[in-house]
This record gives sequence, C-alpha cells and structure tokens, in this order.
Amino acid sequence: MELRIDRQALVPIVQQIVDALTCWLRCNGVPPGIRLPSVRQIARINLLSQSSVMEACERLVAQGVLVSRHGSVFFVAAAQSAGQGQQDTSRFEGTQINQGSLLSELKLGCGGLPESWRETDDLSYAIREVSRTDMAGLFNYSTPLGLPFLRQQILKRLNKLDIKVDDSRILTTTGASQGLDLIVRTFFKPGDCAVVESPGYPLLFDLLRLHGVNLLEMPRTPCGPDATVLETLLLKHQPRGVFINSFCHNPTGSSLAPKVALQVLQLANKHGVLVIEDDVYADLHCGPGVRLAALDDGVIYVGSYSKTLSSSLRVGFVVAGAEAIARLAQVKMISSMGASLFGESVLACLLANGAYRKLVQRQRQRLNGVGLAALQLLEDADWEVFGKPVGGLFIWARSRMSDYAHVRTQAQRFGVLLSSKTAFSPSGAANDWQRINVAFACDPQARAFFQSTAPDRPQAF
Repeated sequence: MELRIDRQALVPIVQQIVDALTCWLRCNGVPPGIRLPSVRQIARINLLSQSSVMEACERLVAQGVLVSRHGSVFFVAAAQSAGQGQQDTSRFEGTQINQGSLLSELKLGCGGLPESWRETDDLSYAIREVSRTDMAGLFNYSTPLGLPFLRQQILKRLNKLDIKVDDSRILTTTGASQGLDLIVRTFFKPGDCAVVESPGYPLLFDLLRLHGVNLLEMPRTPCGPDATVLETLLLKHQPRGVFINSFCHNPTGSSLAPKVALQVLQLANKHGVLVIEDDVYADLHCGPGVRLAALDDGVIYVGSYSKTLSSSLRVGFVVAGAEAIARLAQVKMISSMGASLFGESVLACLLANGAYRKLVQRQRQRLNGVGLAALQLLEDADWEVFGKPVGGLFIWARSRMSDYAHVRTQAQRFGVLLSSKTAFSPSGAANDWQRINVAFACDPQARAFFQSTAPDRPQAF
C-alpha cells in the first residue's frame, strides 16, 4: 500500500495519510469488512512512524470509514443506510438530495471543506489551553460585543484588508448566519425589498423570505454583480438593501473587481440603500482585491471562521458603524443572550499563536492545487466554466454536450452527488449550471464522472 506522502507539503503528515488511505480505498473499490494491512506494515512500506499511521486510522474510524477491533486492527466499515445518508446530505445547502443516497456518495456540489481536510491538532491544543486557563469561558456567555481580545485579533485581520475601524465597531456572532440574521431583523421589515445576487446563497434567500422581505434578482457576472441591472432595480423598486458576496462567491467562485465595487457603491450612495458585504471566504481568496467596506465606511461587513476552522465552533463577526453595532448588539442579546465565550476564547487563542494563519495558508495551497486540476478536468470534458476563480472552494460550470437530467444520471452512476438545479436562484428557476466544490473534484469518482460526460467518449451503462 503505497501512500505517496509529500514531506515538503504544508499539509500535516497525519492528514496526508488520512487522505491517501481514503483515496486508496475508493480507487481499489475495497468492500466492507476487508482488513487493512497492519499499522506496522503501512508504516514500514511508506517510511512513516507507526504513531502517525495509528492516528490517521483512528481519525478514519471517527469518520465512519474504518472500524477498529482489538485496538490496532482496522477493517473497512460497512456502508451506512440510505436513511442515514439522506439525513446527512440535507445539511449541505444547495445539494441535490436523492432518494436512497448513501454517505459514501461523493458530495461534489456541497458547500464546505471535506471532513478529511479538517485538522484537529491545533484546535485540540487551543481547547485544552482554554479549559486549563479560563474556567469562566466554559460556563459563561460572552459580552454583548464579544470577547475583547478576540475583537482585537479580528481588527488585525481587517487592517490587512484595508478596512480601517476600531474594535468598538466589531460585533462577534455565532457564525455568519447569525450575523446575517441580526442584520435582517434589525434593518428590514416585512414588505421591504432586498437586492440579492443570482445565482447566490440559498440560505440568505430563505432567511429573507422568513422575515417577509421581497427578493430582487441581480445577475452575478465573473467580475461581480451586474451594475446596470442594479441601477434599474434601485430606480424601480427603491429597495432597503443590497447583499453582495464579494470574494470567492458562492456558488460561482468569482470575485469582485475594483471597477464594479466603485460602481456599486456610487449607486448605493446615490439611492440611499444599505450595502451588506458577505465575505465569509476571505481567508481562502488568493491575490489582490478590494473590499467594499475598505472603500466606504457605511458598508456592513460580515465575516466568519466557520468555513475554514470549524463549522461546529461557530464564530463570525459583523463590522458596521457605531450606531448600527449598538442596535445589532441589542437584538443579539434579546434573541440569543450572547455568543459562546468558550468558542470565542478558543478562536482567539488560535489567532494569537499564529496557528490559524498557518492553517489557512495550508488550505489555500491545497485548494489552489486541486482548483487548477479541476479546471483542467472540466476543460478536458468540454464543460463551460463561469470565469476562472482565484482561490476558494467553487467553480460554476455546465456540460456543453448534455442537459441537467443526463448529467445527473451520469453522476448517479459514479456515486457523485450534484448541487440542486434550482437552489441558487432567488426565484427557484432551474438551470444546467453546477456548483463544483474543488476539494472533491479530483476524487477518482469525480474524475470518472467528468470523463463520462466528455464528447466522443463511451458512456457508462
């Protein structure tokens, strides 16, 4: 069992072993119940320490890929039931849910990093450190604005993005989702209109509908929102606000061009509408870029650490003017009694000791590599790509040769789960475009699927 570990890579050795073992099991179609080679044997063949191989196998046990017997003997786990698979799939916004789907299906259209990419070492250390030194964090709510030390760390991050504020204008939240919810609760009322991007973020659409806000569709281009359509919507409907996902856009992967950013702000100021900038993928963006909040002090800026660090830790933040922050903090305390002091303390520890910075550096490196490979796969299969993303998780693409029904059928044959054809449209309109999560796109199942949709290739039966 040759795992091909790269000792020069930024990705930790144990994580590489996890990825390599997972790939080996899939590529070889190893059935449930088969015993893996011994930990000692795997370590000897690949010149690895037994402790690293053991830890990787234990992580795969935790993920349900392997089962352990007698402590150090590992077998391939049985596939979970269809009911369990369907329940798991429903947690991924924008994913097409199929009857009888299995957890073993490759979630090519999902919205987050694979579980195998998550790194536990630094997070575990920070959790132990906070538990040992800050007992209050285990039991108490955070302050209304959030942990002061964490807000100071967030301020350092904002300064690097040229967003010049002080920490009194930062409000921590339970992920970006709560941040958006607080903004809608505070500044919108039933019957108001909001401009949203199309395609765009499905859970934002649902949130606005929940609060009785009418959605106005603004097409997303490879350079950002369509400013011409935005101007028409502002003149005709006088909306309350505009929501823009600035960098590594969900689902297209596109990023905001400086020229478009200036056009959007000029129109917003002229018509007196709020601009809400959703930048939850900021840490995954590669290359230069200008944020709306860096150009205009009145923009409400939303960020998060859930996409990169932990979906379970749930820490995000909102940046706004002093008056807006005061209103948001009041609604936050009424609706949730504040955020988790423990979660905020853990994140602050990771930011302060540099572990988080190194983590996102490794994630960007991995995403850049698989992103380029995914673009090549799509080109070889003659798929149309909506621009070429600079970093981030997503590529927005569609097959030139086949309609959605045929593509979905092919995906099912190769155990690949696609995104929904309607989820990313504010009006629920169907289209053939797919959100491709690049972290999954180079998996052997995904490669086989893309190859099956290429012109002049035999189709699977």
